[in-house]
Amino acid sequence: MARVNLLPWREKERHRRQRLMTAASILAVVLTLAGALASYFLTEDWILAQEARNALLTVEIARLDSKIREIKEIENQKQDLLARMEIIQELQHLRPEVVHLFDEIVTTIPNGVLLTGIRQTGNQVVLEGRAQSYGRISELMRNINASAWMTDPMLKIIKEQDKSDAGLSHFELQMRQQRPPSPEEAKAAG
Repeated sequence: MARVNLLPWREKERHRRQRLMTAASILAVVLTLAGALASYFLTEDWILAQEARNALLTVEIARLDSKIREIKEIENQKQDLLARMEIIQELQHLRPEVVHLFDEIVTTIPNGVLLTGIRQTGNQVVLEGRAQSYGRISELMRNINASAWMTDPMLKIIKEQDKSDAGLSHFELQMRQQRPPSPEEAKAAG
């Protein structure tokens, strides 16, 4: 058998494999670094794009918040105006009631009764005056009960007849002003 010296060939093969391994390692490191850099730049690009969207959303949210504040202010103004309109309508509706009240007071006062003052707070009316007798005050209270615009008479003060005042009794009578039912309400109730 022939003797062949394979040592130089093995040495060359080992160097070749080491070079291939080194080249593969370098290539792997370069590819890994390239992948890492690409991943880093891609992630940074995504982050910048998301921050831009967030900034746009923040600007839009601020714009919408200002519009919401404007809408709330307009709603408050609307409520104020509606409340004012309601008060005005109520005053318009109540305007003729004062006339009716005075008309009813004139028709309910019997002879022998003299009014010296009228005060009204809300729907409470206080009549102050002088009467020739207690019977006249009782008649006034019955007339108030029979009235469509007044109800609940209550005698608060009555003072004895005074000699210096020509025998007239002083009185204070409290009553409640009411609104008579409209024809539609009367039909619905009856």
